[in-house]
Amino acid sequence: MPRYASPTARRRRLAAALRELREKAGITCADLGKALGWSESKVSRIETGQSGIKANDLDSLLNYWKVDAEVREALQTLRRQSHHRGWWNSYADAFPRWFEGYAGLEDEATALTIYRQDLVPGLMQTDEYASAVIRAHRPSVTADELERLQSVRSTRQAVLTRRKPLEVWAVLDEAVLRRVVGGPAVMGEQLRHLLTVAAYPNVTLQVLPFEQGAHASMGTSFIHLQYSEAGSSDIIYIEALTSSQYLEEPDDIERYTVVSNHLRASALSPEASVAFIRRLADGPA
Repeated sequence: MPRYASPTARRRRLAAALRELREKAGITCADLGKALGWSESKVSRIETGQSGIKANDLDSLLNYWKVDAEVREALQTLRRQSHHRGWWNSYADAFPRWFEGYAGLEDEATALTIYRQDLVPGLMQTDEYASAVIRAHRPSVTADELERLQSVRSTRQAVLTRRKPLEVWAVLDEAVLRRVVGGPAVMGEQLRHLLTVAAYPNVTLQVLPFEQGAHASMGTSFIHLQYSEAGSSDIIYIEALTSSQYLEEPDDIERYTVVSNHLRASALSPEASVAFIRRLADGPA
């Protein structure tokens, strides 16, 4: 299937650029709205990426700011790209709306840093492991719904093997590997799959052993999404059972970067981590 730039990421980038134009001018959302005949809330929704922007509204903004031709073309291109449909739009019925936003961000990220304390990351799950997790969360899930959810996960995982693959650095708590999800056979297959994924040149996998004791991210799993394009800022994604949170303030990014560095330093080396997972996969001698 053709791969388009992520509408979610493009919309956020456009929103950030428009917000920067206003902030540099030193005026409020209310002032800008009044000048354009818009409500303050409309300006705010556009600048936070909560809603898209129509072509004529963007033209009005760019005319108001008197931007040069190069900037105008770049922002108009972002607007057009933000309306492309991503692969996740075909699965809108299969996952919550709050996750749909994350799928778009992940699809365009250049690199991810992942810390999981509870389960194998979705990008590294086998179908059987994923099925066990889904059934635990949703005991009433139907066979058709389960198949759709598995298809979503498989499609997501293509970012690891595409032409320009996503760079992933994952730190997994030992508890992730010790918890027998789906039974011994399913968990054994999952552990062996982790070994396969760890061998990808774009994947670094580390295990944070119990013996390390307290660490910098106790109680919080997170994903740090990074982007290479100019004008794109990092995002910290935190997922709960029925909602998700996005952190984008520089102080938050810096804090989680420090936490990530501490986790990497505390974890087993990639080579020792692979050996650790292999021992678990092989089971008792």
